[in-house]
Amino acid sequence: MTPSPSLTRRSTLLAALALAAGGAAAQADYPHKPVRIVVQYQAGGMSDALARVIAEPLAQRLGQPVLVENRSGAGGIIGTDYVAKSAPDGHTLLLTVPGPVTANLALYSKLPYDPRTELRMVSDIALPRLVLAVHPSVPATDFKGLLAAIKAAPGKYSMGSWGPGTQPHQIQVFMDRQHDLKTTHVPYKGEAPMVVDLVGGVISMTVGSTASLQQHIASGKLRALAVAGPRRAKALPEVPTFAEQGFADTVYAITGPISVMAPAKTPGAVVERLGREIAAIVRQPEVARRIEGLGAEPLGNTPAEAAAAYQALLPVALKLTQDTGVRLD
Repeated sequence: MTPSPSLTRRSTLLAALALAAGGAAAQADYPHKPVRIVVQYQAGGMSDALARVIAEPLAQRLGQPVLVENRSGAGGIIGTDYVAKSAPDGHTLLLTVPGPVTANLALYSKLPYDPRTELRMVSDIALPRLVLAVHPSVPATDFKGLLAAIKAAPGKYSMGSWGPGTQPHQIQVFMDRQHDLKTTHVPYKGEAPMVVDLVGGVISMTVGSTASLQQHIASGKLRALAVAGPRRAKALPEVPTFAEQGFADTVYAITGPISVMAPAKTPGAVVERLGREIAAIVRQPEVARRIEGLGAEPLGNTPAEAAAAYQALLPVALKLTQDTGVRLD
């Protein structure tokens, strides 16, 4: 027997009201215990520092402790998977760099999580800025000069990265293909050991975070040649972008934010509240100054805005990673 249209409409309305009531109840009860922000890397890095910058003011706004928990390993997979599989109640959040939720989809044929279906955006916290820096022994003062130096000495120069398929590796592969160069890729298990070897002259160049490199640039131990992204970095205002030097290819312009995410089935009302609170925190002058002090640029946006930015970034990041030809399993 086919239900009448009026009965169908009534059932739909009741279901919608029940869903709304459930969401309102979840928001009213949230949070009822400490909130954890999971960081995919060890303490001491930029991700960890940013998590701790927002944790205390977020705790004040939520009325519950906010704890930073480091779950490192496997290129961000361990921490990301932990949050993706956590209870979707807003009490376990992920603070992530782009790689584990973009490039990893191209680097691994099988991931234990799918960020597109198991996680949802809460807010973009900050935009880390990347700079191409070389050891002073490299005879170049701009990007064009670097290309000429590499061209003149095939195989002599090496590009460090914080892992296969990461943005420094993407740039190295693109440079070699586009300009018929021969450089050596040297992957590290993180940015810190890479920077140590660059300062020591073990490797010739890298594209790394301004947070890690700016002190060595300022002291003259490294030379900055170009900044990645559409505009100059506030931390290095005297360093031109790749585009300003005539190199406007996507690989030199792409930038990805450090974001807060939650399990995909977290109630919308909870996600919206978290997004509002985090965005307001990031806009506070003192918090913004602390973020800039880490060599990043404050963002702070709504869940919808962060989700739209992720959808725009994902296909570009996947293509650049695929172009390296690297697979990690």
